Amino acid sequence: MKLKPLFKYLLVCLAGLPQLVKSAESLDPALQTKVDAQIKLIQAWAADPVVVNAVKAQNANPPADYLAMTQDKWKELSKLDPFVRSFDRNDAGALLKSRKTDAIIRAFLSDAEGRKVAFTTKTLAWSHKDDPKHLVPMSGKVWQGPREQDKVSGLEQIQVAVPVFDGDKPIGSLVVGMSVAKL
Repeated sequence: MKLKPLFKYLLVCLAGLPQLVKSAESLDPALQTKVDAQIKLIQAWAADPVVVNAVKAQNANPPADYLAMTQDKWKELSKLDPFVRSFDRNDAGALLKSRKTDAIIRAFLSDAEGRKVAFTTKTLAWSHKDDPKHLVPMSGKVWQGPREQDKVSGLEQIQVAVPVFDGDKPIGSLVVGMSVAKL
């Protein structure tokens, strides 16, 4: 293994550690049990062939407009923009929406580079490439964020992220925000 990838992996693991410790400290055991049960369901979503195939396809051949998209351009787009709407109307987006419950605020699927593949509602960021919620799943592990207020809905949430695997190789991430009140 080259030193640079090893160093990046170690940084990812270390960056995610305070987040995991903080979230574990802030949740009472009963709530954590409910979150753990949701994580198992979300892992099943991430293993669905529709999800896996969508991520594989985008990793293999990302469209030119995806490659040209930036965080700033993304923020300017309305949730009704046809480009934005394509992410909740594709097969993976339809699957995520069909599995959404009252406890799920939002879900979004990202490719290996952190770019969106599908979602239930428009996200604030186009890419989560350097964010622990993407980096940790790309190392094959589950990430859990702290109890926080969702910036869009205003609801108190807990986000979790799981890897999307092709065999035993992580190829993308699935992030789900859960309503604390509905868990």
